[in-house]
Formats: sequence, structure tokens, C-alpha cells
Amino acid sequence: MSWIDKLRPGRRPRSRPTGPGAGPTRWIAAPAGTATAARGADMLFPRFSSSASDQIDHRGDDPLSGLRIKLRAAFTPAQPITDRRMFAGRTKVLTSLIRSIEDQRLHTVIYGERGLGKTSLLHVLAQAAREARYLVVYVTCGAGSTFDETFRTIAAGIPLSFHRHFGPTAAEAEKGDSFVATLTAETVSVRTAEDVLTKVVGTRVLVILDEFDRAESEEFRRNIAELLKSLSDRSVRVQLVIAGVAANLNELVTNVPSVQRNIFAMHVPKMSAGEIRELIQNGESVSGLAFDDLAVQAVVSRAIGLPYLATLLSHRAAMTAIDQGRTTVGAEHVAQATHEAVEEFRGRISRRTQSQIDSQIKKGGLAALGALAGASQTSGGPFTRDDIGVIHANQATVDAARDLVDVLAAGNVLFQAQDEEFGRTYRFIEDTTPAYLWLLSHDERDGVGTTARRA
Repeated sequence: MSWIDKLRPGRRPRSRPTGPGAGPTRWIAAPAGTATAARGADMLFPRFSSSASDQIDHRGDDPLSGLRIKLRAAFTPAQPITDRRMFAGRTKVLTSLIRSIEDQRLHTVIYGERGLGKTSLLHVLAQAAREARYLVVYVTCGAGSTFDETFRTIAAGIPLSFHRHFGPTAAEAEKGDSFVATLTAETVSVRTAEDVLTKVVGTRVLVILDEFDRAESEEFRRNIAELLKSLSDRSVRVQLVIAGVAANLNELVTNVPSVQRNIFAMHVPKMSAGEIRELIQNGESVSGLAFDDLAVQAVVSRAIGLPYLATLLSHRAAMTAIDQGRTTVGAEHVAQATHEAVEEFRGRISRRTQSQIDSQIKKGGLAALGALAGASQTSGGPFTRDDIGVIHANQATVDAARDLVDVLAAGNVLFQAQDEEFGRTYRFIEDTTPAYLWLLSHDERDGVGTTARRA
């Protein structure tokens, strides 16, 4: 059979006879319905609803494919916000950051718990700085970050055309060299870094160090703090913005007393109910979907001021509505979204913690666990016994939760510490645990999780 014969649809050749007198290949029709059945099976097979270029796949029969594409831009729980049109609230926070950088020429440190939108805030700040012709160098820190590696990354982001000894017409600048070309192979010290950055002219440089808390090296943190102070003392045209997860400034930056006058420190607050509503409205305007009043109330109450939870629940609830062929999101969709988030978060928790939690739930302790999670979420991570029961817990539940803290601390679910100001404090060892427990308590009240478990 020739190669072109193989391309003929719906037909297959008989076995070709061999030997003398053998005639040409004869074609017979394929059994009726074979091609149709194959096409039907192919259509039922799961497929992406759009291409990588965000074009609708017209092979499907989903009339809401266009809404799905818009929804992906409306709510992005797995990614920070980079488009300021989707940036809800936080105008006062952003204004304070800009004024500290522009008017006071201070280095800036922003900190707070996970899920507060710090990285989104940094991206919008960077966008505003670029519009003002600042040169922005964005560095994401890691566990193994070193001062030498980090500074070389910063230097590589500053064109040599802004160097005092070269200028834009220098041959090195014209071929696109950066400040990193002025460094030797020796390990970069704080003094070297300071001397290099004093050569910046003709612009202002904003260096953003995100996820600073991930850096495990105390030497790295100490060197950054020393550089920060040195740049301020010499009025260098370079400012640092440091961001990370921390309950207070001391957790994030070493040698705070020596650099305190050189920095503007801001604890990123939770979003207000109005800001969460604005976040949902932004998503509505971009996606073309509508959230009814009960759905909005459900998202606001479960997000408890955390934009990550608000975005996650809004996205999942909207997807559930679209799957049902609806363009209005209701409270029942938020309930389903809550259940899906619970299942997702559980997969991120260690089996040891899951076992401890399951044991307490079997004893009827879910409400108490939810109260502990609420205390952690509202206090920014560490909480005291007095913080328990701030939201959605009656006295019996509060008492049960207070009795439970020592049990969970002994089981390595909670970390116990002594704070000079607040006394004994507790913190969930795994960051995902409080969000998991908080939503699990709602999931149980909704009945979605209970139904699923019984099934």
C-alpha cells in the first residue's frame, strides 16, 4: 500500500494477493458507524478548551469558552497581580510606599503573613516606579541566596550607560554592558557593592528583594542590612524594597536598631470587606460574570481579609457556575469552591499533621480547630489564648479550643514560644494548616464536605 493510500479515510485495503497475476489493491468500505463512533469518543475525551495563545478551541461545543478565557485573567490565585486594573483596594498602602521612596528617600520593608498580596503589591509598585522612569531590578530570594550572587544579579540589571565613568556614549555602554562588567571574580563584599552603586548617575534605581524570609543565611541578611545603611549614609541613588513573610520587623531584618532611621517599615494589613468586594467587582468587569449578593457575602466571610483566599474562592466558584452553564455565581457555587479548596489544601499538609487533625475531628473537635485557625488568620500567624474565639465561636468552642492548644503543641502541629510583649504564643508549624482548618469548618457547615465523606 502506498503512503497516499494510508491517508484515505474510512476505507481499508484487502490483503493484497501476491505472486504471478496478482491484480491491483481493492478497497472495501469500513463498517458503518466506525468513523462516527471514533469521532464521538474523541469529542468526549478531556481536552483543553483554548490554545496556548488563548484562542478558543472550536472543536468543542462549550458556548461559554470565551468566558473561561476571560475568567483566567479576572482571578489569578496562583499568580500575583501584575495588571493594576485588577488591583483592588490598597491605595493608601501604595501611596504610603511611594511617598516613603520618592519624598523621604527611605529604604522600605514590607512584611506580614502569607496570602496578604505582598507580591502583587510589589508588582504594582514596580509598575508605578517604571512609569516614573525609575530603573527597577526585581530579585526573588531563595533558601540558598548569597550576597555575592544577589548583588551580581542587581548589577546585571543596571545598564553601564548610567555609570559615572562610562556614560551613554561609551563603547561598553553602546554594546549593552551592565554594571556587572565592573566586578572582578572575587566575592563581592558590602564595601565593594556600596562603591559600585555610588557610581549610579542619571537615574534612580529601585531594587526589590521579594521573599526575603526564604533566605536561610544570617550572613546574607546581615550584609543586606549593612548595605541598606551604607547606601543611606552616602545618599546613593539606589533604594531597596525588602518584602517577606514575618510577624514583625525583627523577624525579617537583622540589626533593626542600627538601620531603623533609614527604613520605612510597613506591616501589610488585611483587606477590608469593602476591598474584598472591590476585588470581586474587578473580576466581574473583566470576566463578564456576575456574583449575587449571597455569593459576595460568602466570599467576604470566608476570605477574612486575605486576598489570596478571596481570589481562590471567587475563581473556583465562577468556574463551577460556568460548568453548569450559568453566568451568575451564587452562594452554592462558593460552597462548592470551598470544598474544592479544602481538598487542595489537604494535599499540601504533611501526613503527620493530617493524622493529628483527623484524630481531633473524630472526637468532635472541628469547631475548636476552626476557632484556632480563625485566631491564627486574624492575628497574622502567631496567636495567644486570648485571641482564640475572636470570630465565629461560642464560649464552649472557645474553651475547647484553649484546651486543645497544648495537645496540638505536643503533637507538633503548633509551635509554642514565649513573647516578651504578649507572653505565650502559638503558631501553626505548616503555613497551609490554618487556611485548611478555617475552610474545612465552613465546608462542614455547608454540608458539601459531609455529603462527600458519606458518599
